[in-house]
Amino acid sequence: MKIEQIYTGCLAQGAYYITSNGEAAIIDPLREIQPYLDRLQRDNVKLKYIFETHFHADFVSGHLDLSKETQAPIVYGPNAKPEFECIVATDGQGFKIGDITIKALHTPGHTMESTTYLLIDGNGKDHAIFSGDTLFIGDVGRPDLAQKAANMTQDELAGILYHSLRNKIMTLADDVIVYPAHGAGSACGKNMSKETVSTIGNQKETNYALRGNMTEAEFIKEVTDGLLPPPAYFSMNVAMNKKGYESFETVLHNGMKAIDVKDFEAVAEETGALILDTRSAADFSKGYIPQSINIGINGDFAPWVGTLIANVKQPIILVTELGMEEETVTRLSRVGFDAIIGHLDGGFEAWQKAGFETDAVNRISAEQFAGEVDIQKDKIIDIRKETEYEAEHIEDAYSKPLAYINDWVKDIDPNEHFYLHCAGGYRSMIAASILQARGFRNFSEIEGGFGAIVKTNIPKSDFVCQSKVLKT
Repeated sequence: MKIEQIYTGCLAQGAYYITSNGEAAIIDPLREIQPYLDRLQRDNVKLKYIFETHFHADFVSGHLDLSKETQAPIVYGPNAKPEFECIVATDGQGFKIGDITIKALHTPGHTMESTTYLLIDGNGKDHAIFSGDTLFIGDVGRPDLAQKAANMTQDELAGILYHSLRNKIMTLADDVIVYPAHGAGSACGKNMSKETVSTIGNQKETNYALRGNMTEAEFIKEVTDGLLPPPAYFSMNVAMNKKGYESFETVLHNGMKAIDVKDFEAVAEETGALILDTRSAADFSKGYIPQSINIGINGDFAPWVGTLIANVKQPIILVTELGMEEETVTRLSRVGFDAIIGHLDGGFEAWQKAGFETDAVNRISAEQFAGEVDIQKDKIIDIRKETEYEAEHIEDAYSKPLAYINDWVKDIDPNEHFYLHCAGGYRSMIAASILQARGFRNFSEIEGGFGAIVKTNIPKSDFVCQSKVLKT
């Protein structure tokens, strides 16, 4: 028996590849399936089942393409009603893969079809669970995402999750290994550990939601407290996972179409495409195609695209670093952005060489900021998360998280200069590109963000002035 966790850091997502005696199973596969096909061929095993823990909201699964390519059936848990052929398992149903058995444990609460898969080894011993979004390391799945589909409140779903954990998960032996679907950075929970593997016993000791003396009311209160609104693209990804989607190969083919610089503007205008520049913040600040939005590939790329662009059907034309076109299309497809028309042939360098109009961002160093800012008079906008702001921030700075830029941008006075920063410069350049695309030029973006600012003599504070924090 072999278990391989295939962890994708930019999505904080874990898929699982399991083999036993010539047969294999894959749990929660990503959109692009070639890596799985390569593993199957390398190991000379037959894929027997594709297991889905639930209808994912934060990424588009590769279950349909993988099933089509291998003829392996897709397995969901009870209550699942997808619009394609699959096996809807009953609670407790077992599936043989070589010498092992994978048993479906219905664990609703995150969603009503959520199912944990228990791996029983060849000796009949409970070995590991693949808990999906039911149980994370240090956390549990948020119960607010499936309210509409389940026709329930988040408190009702949280109550169901409480019983799922105590009746199906916590009754397992302490040495059973826990393999979750996500780790720190995922929006599917709020307190996830950076660790991606644990045991039932360890989680009973360290996971706040598995305290032995915890009442249902206490669980509901703690699990639902502090939940941020889910990204807008989540519901669209759920729909794609339920109903089906375009083949990844088709999406990749379209995205790899090279658009000549002479045709670029016309194609963007005719299609209504958004120009997405995925180069680094440093490169983008020095020069970019007017009206482009910068979300760097070397960061939390896909989640920010999903959060800020939101509509997965929005046509997109890419401007990437040379050689990064395929990687960019792949990452966009993982979160359902399939309407990629193509990419600028030769990248920004080709545009610049052709002599077309460019724009730039007024980026200043932390030292320059410290030398010219008047804390008592000047406006400073901190776009980090509220928790980051509350830990420490520039004295008198305003907290306006990037995720809510569409809410607070309307309050910006175009005649009042302000300074803009995040933690390191990645998010502030995203914000800068959005602001300039909407006509705002009255700001300076701070290179290196708060990480550079703390090295200066700028006054800092951990006191939260409520009037300076954006509430939504």
